[in-house]
Amino acid sequence: MTTAERDALTARIAQHPADRYPAQHATSQFHLGALLLQTGDTTAALAALTAAREVFGRIGMRVEQGKAAVMLGVAQRNAGRFAEAEQAFAAAASELAAVDQPAEQAAASYNLGLVRQDLGRLPEAYDAWTVARELFLGAGYPGQAGAAARDHGACLLAAGQPEPAVPLLEQAARLAEVAGDLPGIGAAANVLGLARLACGEPQAAAEALRAAVGAFPRSVRPAEHAMAKANLALAYAEAGLAARARLAAVQALAVPQADPAVRAQAQTLWRQLPGDPIEDLQTVLDDSPQEQWVGLLREEILRAGELPTAQRDAVVRGMLTGVLNRPGVAYDLAESLLHVVVELPPRAYAQIVAAVVAGTASRPQEQAARLHSVFGSAMARFAMPQWQRLAAALNEAAATAGQAQEWR
Repeated sequence: MTTAERDALTARIAQHPADRYPAQHATSQFHLGALLLQTGDTTAALAALTAAREVFGRIGMRVEQGKAAVMLGVAQRNAGRFAEAEQAFAAAASELAAVDQPAEQAAASYNLGLVRQDLGRLPEAYDAWTVARELFLGAGYPGQAGAAARDHGACLLAAGQPEPAVPLLEQAARLAEVAGDLPGIGAAANVLGLARLACGEPQAAAEALRAAVGAFPRSVRPAEHAMAKANLALAYAEAGLAARARLAAVQALAVPQADPAVRAQAQTLWRQLPGDPIEDLQTVLDDSPQEQWVGLLREEILRAGELPTAQRDAVVRGMLTGVLNRPGVAYDLAESLLHVVVELPPRAYAQIVAAVVAGTASRPQEQAARLHSVFGSAMARFAMPQWQRLAAALNEAAATAGQAQEWR
């Protein structure tokens, strides 16, 4: 909220005193309270929302009174006044039910569940979330229903009850998908993975956590991506897939925005399962269908792009070794690698191309010639503009490095 917005609402409140213009006064107080909440000014928000609720109630605007009670409860919860917040949410749910406002009643019940969780009254929280979920579904709000199911399931998991949490979290993920809520899908899938892991189902846990990783793109939600990656590493370790576990852990550690707790979890697993990420990548590629290669290579190339030059070159050399050591799929592997390269932004594109050139030049002549041949054929599988761009970039990097052999 800007100072101008706050000043405009304050002026409107002054121009419409409650005794003469109660509806206008209460409406302005409500909007001011909501804006103050967004900026974190909880104390001022409490005063504005209290006034709005009282005036709306006095003039019989029941729907608005209920909405103001919900917002007041949010402010009270933010202030740590949990008992008062519970009263506000319970009153709002009752008021909004009386005027047949199911979606607004659902919002009140959802928040009632949250504050009852804060108060440690979990069975009552579950009841409130169940009501909220059913009301949201009936009102046609699948995303909000999914959030209620997710919080219910997450609370059950935290209370040591993973089995009943699983169906709720599965429903949460489905509803988030129906709503097109990608962050909601990621959040539900992440907790579902942890619940499956607690149930002793590491393979099912890994499936859910892979979905969470996909729903939290590294470039958009890096902290959540790292969290899901670290949890995926745990699932792989429990499933006995050491190479996948190490690879996921080192990729989580490579995200600068990773939460310290996430970083510590991934680091602990990495120490327990020492290995070489370069060899791990080749193991995972060998164990994966070809349609998954681009995704697997993309994650490692993104990680390599943030490493110092020597380490980045080592990662790419490992990929080139994989191409040389797999003659039966060399062209397909090279094509998958180039698919990732053409997606990269300019700086990373140039870095990885330079690493490919350097990694090829460092080989014995026969191996270098083989790589030139394989990558030349792989480039030919691309559309002409991409092919020409790749060849030009490789030749430019080779010329910069003083190499004469042409890429084509």
